[in-house]
Amino acid sequence: MQRERLYLYDTTLRDGQQTQGVQFSTAEKKQITQALDDLGIDYIEGGWPGANPTDSAFFDEAPKTRATMTAFGMTKRAGRSAENDDVLAAVMNAGTSAVCLVGKSHDYHVTAALGISLEENLENIRASVAHLVSQGREALYDAEHFFDGYKANPEYALAACRAALDAGARWVVLCDTNGGAMPSEVRRIVAEVIAAGIPGASLGIHTHNDTENAVACSLAAIEAGARQVQGTLNGLGERCGNANLTTLIPTLLLKQPYADQFDIGVSQEALTGLTKLSRMLDDILNRVPTKQAPYVGASAFAHKAGLHASAILKDPTTYEHIAPELVGNARIIPMSNQAGQSNLRKRLMDAGLEVAKGDPALARILDRIKEREAEGYSYDTAQASFELLAREELGQSTDFFEVKRYKVTVERRKNKYNRMISLSEAVVVVKVDGEKRLSVSESMDETGSDRGPVNALAKALAKDLGRYSAIINDMHLVDFKVRITQGGTEAVTRVIIDSEDGQGRRWSTVGVSANIIDASFEALLDAMRWKLMRDSGALK
Repeated sequence: MQRERLYLYDTTLRDGQQTQGVQFSTAEKKQITQALDDLGIDYIEGGWPGANPTDSAFFDEAPKTRATMTAFGMTKRAGRSAENDDVLAAVMNAGTSAVCLVGKSHDYHVTAALGISLEENLENIRASVAHLVSQGREALYDAEHFFDGYKANPEYALAACRAALDAGARWVVLCDTNGGAMPSEVRRIVAEVIAAGIPGASLGIHTHNDTENAVACSLAAIEAGARQVQGTLNGLGERCGNANLTTLIPTLLLKQPYADQFDIGVSQEALTGLTKLSRMLDDILNRVPTKQAPYVGASAFAHKAGLHASAILKDPTTYEHIAPELVGNARIIPMSNQAGQSNLRKRLMDAGLEVAKGDPALARILDRIKEREAEGYSYDTAQASFELLAREELGQSTDFFEVKRYKVTVERRKNKYNRMISLSEAVVVVKVDGEKRLSVSESMDETGSDRGPVNALAKALAKDLGRYSAIINDMHLVDFKVRITQGGTEAVTRVIIDSEDGQGRRWSTVGVSANIIDASFEALLDAMRWKLMRDSGALK
């Protein structure tokens, strides 16, 4: 069966930037654009030129892409021609080959929000699209509030779409702007729109996630006949976000009936970079990745129950809907006091440790885990610390360096501007290759901001590890979690640290102590030792 072409339209740089707390720099927009183009996205919406300096600067410097670069704006205002509308002119001046214009399709919004007649709005849509086409641009019309408008006045909502299509629009995009439509409604309405004479080959879908149904509504529209789907990476967007392309793309490429029915621009090979792309965006935004995110989350292929792990050892398809490698993710068998030997052996195998069934070391490792977790440790998420513990019991650990002592001081004082500031200083003494080395570092970063005592400790520890220093230069902390637990008769502090390196690897380590600094330092030590264990072979 010949597959139909389904087009992917990314609006991370425009609609995604409307997420609360998100503001991309021009350089970041260019980085994301290149990654989207490498993935195989068909349309990349770069922003709204003229709306803010960053968007205007981006279009001045936009990289060359295989994807169709698209500028976003709105239809002309009433009372002036399309040729003389300065807002529309700014969008045209971006020089993109495609332009997407948003316009009203809900009669109530036309009269209440715009304060114009229904006929004037239709003329604004028609004239704006005709102007784009006359200038040789590919025109897209975003039918704002379409589904609410169709339910209130289907004739007018369809008239708005026909005005754009008759004027030469390549795409009419049906928008669930408020995010309240249900998948069954979207499927029915899209089918009715096509039956009314607007071809599915010219229809797109743009959904918001206010009921957690954005992906489902997008798939419903595709099933009904829409052939363009819009969304954002990691589901960024205003309020609750947009349809998540990080979920939609692998679903369309790997799941039936979509995999056999449609051809999308993303190849199987490019799909293996999806997890890395998702985490790159989180890194740009300084956000912790959502562990439970479908396909790309760290927990998407995690198997904690012993029964599951036993089956996974025999055949991964027993508890996995796809192979994690297809999206660049990895299988994880977490370790906890609920674990059995099946979990343990599978987790050891993933770490490159072959231990025969029935080996006495397995029981020793499980006993050690249960003892440590009774003290407040948690190896459920701290996979790197688990691996170090297991290697120690198996006699396969390496002492790269020894910490002889450390000290942290915290000072609170007024600066030259008479403002109270805090500053931490850390001293660490380590023994490497038989030689003692002392390092000192403070918590102030290059911007003059205090990053705290744990940051000072991390910098001091990494400062001078002799021949090992080069290995950890690309390592940095990406998350720091603290929890007060009850260990015996006194409360203790558990610290989980997530680290990342230049290869895109992430790993988690745990430390426990009555003192938060001491617990943090223990987790830091494990993080560095795991990195050295993985990469120190280059020194041999």
